[in-house]
Amino acid sequence: MKAIGLLGGMSWESTAVYYRHLNRMARERLGGLHSARCLIWSFDFAEIEAAQATGDWDGATEMMVVAARNLERGGAECLVICTNTMHKMAGEVEAAVGIPLLHIGDATGPAIREAGCNAPLLLATAYTMEQDFYKGHLRDRHGIEVRIPGSDDRDEVHRIIYEELCRGETWADSKQTFLDVVQTEAEKGADGVIFGCTEIGLLVAADDFDMPVFDTTVLHARAALDFALAK
Repeated sequence: MKAIGLLGGMSWESTAVYYRHLNRMARERLGGLHSARCLIWSFDFAEIEAAQATGDWDGATEMMVVAARNLERGGAECLVICTNTMHKMAGEVEAAVGIPLLHIGDATGPAIREAGCNAPLLLATAYTMEQDFYKGHLRDRHGIEVRIPGSDDRDEVHRIIYEELCRGETWADSKQTFLDVVQTEAEKGADGVIFGCTEIGLLVAADDFDMPVFDTTVLHARAALDFALAK
């Protein structure tokens, strides 16, 4: 089994979910007491969030590159960025190391295509919903055009992610907000839901919706284990 390098702590709430999924999936596939071989670099998320909020993406990229190189030196044989938003600098991170980076969009795109969805709704941070690094990857690599909520709904989804989910808080009214946003967009033609922030699965689940759901955390963890177990 290859060693998976996890760039985590963005937030640690979802990184813990990655760790749990990876080890559960390894046990299910291999049986017995098997678990995933992995290394975790866990950021102080306050430093990352400050760079995001001020638009210091160059500074954030440098932090990511340093961490990726440290994981490679530590023995990681692939990299997993445990957050959708920080795939904004996926290209720079991959170019800085000699091991593959497993892009979260490449784990998500095939699942959307397989489900036959033509207009999936992307729920994520404002950076991911409004900038093109993630939407563009799905469009250019997988032929998928995603939908995003209206401006006010984007603001509220973003707020819930940073002020609640990244702090381990899940509230019934916030869950209802997500359900209402999806319902609104479904009435406009959305035919699937992308949990495009790795914390969203802490608040809502596939069973909450009457359309295909694509939990990027689960899909990304599965892709990482596939790579680790490949001959």
